Amino acid sequence: VQLQASGGGLVQAGSSLRLSCVASGRTFSTYVMAWFRQAPGKEREFVGQINRDGNPYYVDADSIKGRFTISRDNAKDAVDLQMNSLKPEDTAVYYCAAGGPSTRRGVVAEYFHWGQGTQVTVSS
Repeated sequence: VQLQASGGGLVQAGSSLRLSCVASGRTFSTYVMAWFRQAPGKEREFVGQINRDGNPYYVDADSIKGRFTISRDNAKDAVDLQMNSLKPEDTAVYYCAAGGPSTRRGVVAEYFHWGQGTQVTVSS
């Protein structure tokens, strides 16, 4: 499956953005879909994921708690990341990734497919 992420941009602190990741292929609904982000000079960071049934899981981090929401639409082969109250520290390239039932949450190497990333820049 190929993943195409979009929706990034340059916004001011306090704004919202909605990222979307669209998959090609007929097996999207079988994948666990995750979002990661990577800031300059830092490792790729797990944001959260959503399973095939639409149940989300978010990293337990004060950095994103309560501000980010992951949703999916299997009919459209898409997974979204709604980001509210954006902060400058949210600036990063955001990636979507597809994993399977045995993929350990947040373990980068265990996700099968990756999107190309979309840049989010939050100005203060």
